[in-house]
Amino acid sequence: MKTIIELFETAVLKFPDNIYLWEKRNGKYEGTTYLETHEQVLNLAAGLVDIGLKKGERAALVADGRNDWIISELGILYSGGINVPLSIRLETNEVAFRLKHSGTKIIIVSKLHAAKIEEIRNELPDLEKVVFIDGKENPEENDINYVDLINRGKELRKSDTKTYDEIWENIQPNDVANISYTSGTTADPKGIMLSQLNYAANVVQSNGLLDLQASWTTLAILPWDHAFAHTTCLYVFMYKGASIASVEIGNTPLETLKNIPKNIKEIKPTIMMSVPAYSKTFRKNIEAGIRAKGEILYKVFQFALKVAYNYNGIGTDKGKGFRFLLKPLLCVFDAILFKKIQAGFGGNLLFFIGGGAILDIEMQKFFYAIGLPICQGYGLTEASPVISSNVPHCVKFGSSGKPVSDMELKIVDVDGNSLQQGEKGEICIKGDNVMLGYWNNPSATAETIKNEWLHTGDMGYIDNEGFLYVLGRFKSLLIGNDGEKYSPEGIEDAILIHSPYIQQIMLHNNQNPYTVGMVVPDMEAINRELKHRGLEKGSDTANSEILKMIQIEINQFKKGGKYESMFPERWIPATIAVLPMAFTGDNKMLNALLKMVRGKITEHYSKELDFLYTPPAKNIENEMNLEALRKWTNG
Repeated sequence: MKTIIELFETAVLKFPDNIYLWEKRNGKYEGTTYLETHEQVLNLAAGLVDIGLKKGERAALVADGRNDWIISELGILYSGGINVPLSIRLETNEVAFRLKHSGTKIIIVSKLHAAKIEEIRNELPDLEKVVFIDGKENPEENDINYVDLINRGKELRKSDTKTYDEIWENIQPNDVANISYTSGTTADPKGIMLSQLNYAANVVQSNGLLDLQASWTTLAILPWDHAFAHTTCLYVFMYKGASIASVEIGNTPLETLKNIPKNIKEIKPTIMMSVPAYSKTFRKNIEAGIRAKGEILYKVFQFALKVAYNYNGIGTDKGKGFRFLLKPLLCVFDAILFKKIQAGFGGNLLFFIGGGAILDIEMQKFFYAIGLPICQGYGLTEASPVISSNVPHCVKFGSSGKPVSDMELKIVDVDGNSLQQGEKGEICIKGDNVMLGYWNNPSATAETIKNEWLHTGDMGYIDNEGFLYVLGRFKSLLIGNDGEKYSPEGIEDAILIHSPYIQQIMLHNNQNPYTVGMVVPDMEAINRELKHRGLEKGSDTANSEILKMIQIEINQFKKGGKYESMFPERWIPATIAVLPMAFTGDNKMLNALLKMVRGKITEHYSKELDFLYTPPAKNIENEMNLEALRKWTNG
């Protein structure tokens, strides 16, 4: 398998009548087969060629996840073009940069994002046509209706199939398929060039880890432009003739997000892709639902979790040794508790594949216990993106699983020397899934790919059983004043799991004498507790009490606390800034996968960070924190 074209053609030949795409229309999900999708792709490709798209030219795609997203991408590729998939969360200026930088000639856009394109189209020197997926009122000369374009292609192919087929039949493995842009939080975004071979190779590599079945279905809840969903949903499922459902699109992104629970029950997916932010929300909702049914049931649930944790061990030793004695009791809890939770996810869900960021080990144990394992994986866009993953039959909690086949992986020190098993260093990979380079950026390419080895910028190690452990990005590490480094993600996740009054937290230490933390309070949980204590929300007494509550939560991870042995104390925040607003996608402090953008947060709260290294910050009840709480109260 050398190209996406070959991948799709093979799938259509082997699984013509299998449903490839499920989309909700007129209140119910309707399926589109591989053969039907193929016909639309060929017609769109012919239409794109007719309006001037030539081999190697760029067409951008700005749309929500839906049938027309993948049909548009495949149409671009079958016409010989290069797709530039853009996040729907980008601001207008961010979209403009990417379109200019890539030299985009044609844009395909859905209605919710058309206004953004209209605002900047006159600033784009290479732009010739805009294709409107949902049509446009009063179209101008260079505006194209998507449906009309497909129909035009259909007519063209009736009279001259050969001309258009020759284009896609001559696509080569090293032809660029996508230019996927980095977030560009600290500098201009880089365009990652992924070839036809990159995608095809990574699809085969991924399937080597897991024998995906043609009967399986997934609900693609992650952004389709992101490498994780792009490869693991759209193309890995295609390879095996399986089905992909899109989330029902609302009138706003929030409305679309709210449709996920309902759509899960409708589609009854077999597997799903998830990221830590979604996993945390799922867990929060599960626990809240059980607690709402009474404290006794919640205590039974907590006991059931302990039994499951003990039975599952670290994953690789599940049910071994004395643990087999727990199986009868676990079967009881599965029948009376866990099966009901599984029903909330449609009843057919076998497991999640987790990516996008490191998932806390306790969170992995939780989902494994309730019978909905999150198999943590690891990758990055420059690797197309899958590098390793746990799978249901081979899980080790805390790890990112075993590397994919047909790819070399090594751990190197700062001088590029290979390290031994168990030693920590930079993760480097070599294989057909490694990107071609960065678009029009040879210097950045040379810094990242050295002698065909992709330097990921992530720290990790391989254990004695071949499992990869990813410790975090080097540029995100906490660095003590003696040069010692530590990954913050595990600590942050643990604090969020065990601290009901903290909604978000980011740790910081850049060669400073101690670590500090920036905390977003969970005001909903805090206000419930204030009411329980008989304190008036917004009063000075209440605000003082809130800060004490937050400090107590942090102190649980220090000497004498309940979780004192979990992490070295030097990496637990010595001072805390309570922030006046949450990290969100709107304020650009969360990326498309709801992962913290540390550079943006650090830049925005630079004054707060400076204050945290002064003597007054040692007392959490300082004026800066009190003022932040007043802003929460006053809205």
